Amino acid sequence: MRIGSRREDDFEINVISLIDVLLTLLMFFVLSTTFIEHSRMQVNLPKAGAEAHDATAQALTVVIDRDGHYSVGSDEVLGEGIGPLKTSIERVAGTDRERLVVIRADALTAHQNVVRAMDALGQLGFTHLSIATTPTEAAADK
Repeated sequence: MRIGSRREDDFEINVISLIDVLLTLLMFFVLSTTFIEHSRMQVNLPKAGAEAHDATAQALTVVIDRDGHYSVGSDEVLGEGIGPLKTSIERVAGTDRERLVVIRADALTAHQNVVRAMDALGQLGFTHLSIATTPTEAAADK
C-alpha cells in the first residue's frame, strides 16, 4: 500500500469557470446585437444624368408643390395631414402595392412634406419608391 500516491481515476477538470466565461460571452453578444428591421421600403435614388426608364410611364406619381400641397396622379389631395393623402393614394393605386411610385417634389418644399408622403406610402405597403430629379445643365449638354 502506497501512501500519498494518486490514482489515474482521480483526474478532474473544473468546468464551472468555463461555463461562466461562455455565459458572459453569450450575454455580451445578445445585448450588443440589434434586431431592428431598419426599413421595408426600398428607395431608389436616381442619378441626375440618367435617362428615364419605361417603367416610370406606368408608375404612380405623387407630386408635392412648394407650399406642401399634394397630388396623386392627376387628382389633387384635399385636406391636411397624412389621412387624406393615404385615402387618395389608395383610391388611385387600387390594390397593386408592387407598383413603382415616383415622388416629384419641388426643390423648395419642406423636407417634412416629402417624408410625410414616404411615410404614407410605407404605411400602405408600397415597397418600390423613386424620387424624380431633373438633369443638370452639364448632364443635359452631353
